[in-house]
Amino acid sequence: MKVTHDLRNEHEGVLLAPKILEKICMKVDSKENFPIEHVEQILEFLRIFVDKCHHGKEEDLLFPALEAVGIGKENGPIGVMLAEHQRGRNFVKEMAIGVDLSRSDIAQGTKKIVENARGYIDLLRQHIDKENAVLFNMADSMIPEAKQAELIERFEEIEEKRVGHGKHEEFHRMLHSLRDRYL
Repeated sequence: MKVTHDLRNEHEGVLLAPKILEKICMKVDSKENFPIEHVEQILEFLRIFVDKCHHGKEEDLLFPALEAVGIGKENGPIGVMLAEHQRGRNFVKEMAIGVDLSRSDIAQGTKKIVENARGYIDLLRQHIDKENAVLFNMADSMIPEAKQAELIERFEEIEEKRVGHGKHEEFHRMLHSLRDRYL
């Protein structure tokens, strides 16, 4: 099995979050109410699963393995991915500020949420496309099979340590519940 198989599968789940966020933004645009808790749930998923776990697997394991086989970090595809991870973190941080602000000023808070959600949605979709179409293909062809097997084992360790036992399934249930409500 290729090391990128898990990452590609995670992308499928990760892409539910922007779809839901997009519908929440549409509710804001049409002046409909929505539970702010739904944004908080998505932010928790983005912080823990997407950033700590998924990006952790890439940043701590996959990217160094790619560098070891000659893929450039600075001014190369890895550097681009790292910069986009940081931009995503900034969007998530600003959405969280919007959630807090919405408790005292709903109009300003939801405006901040929507602005940053839309930026995050665009970034995440393009980012995943680049990883799936370019970077992961490089990994599949350039990282030796033995190293890929080692990375797969270490991915499981990261997921257990950074997400915690059973939390992955809990996130899936939450996302599916929000999907059923919004999509």
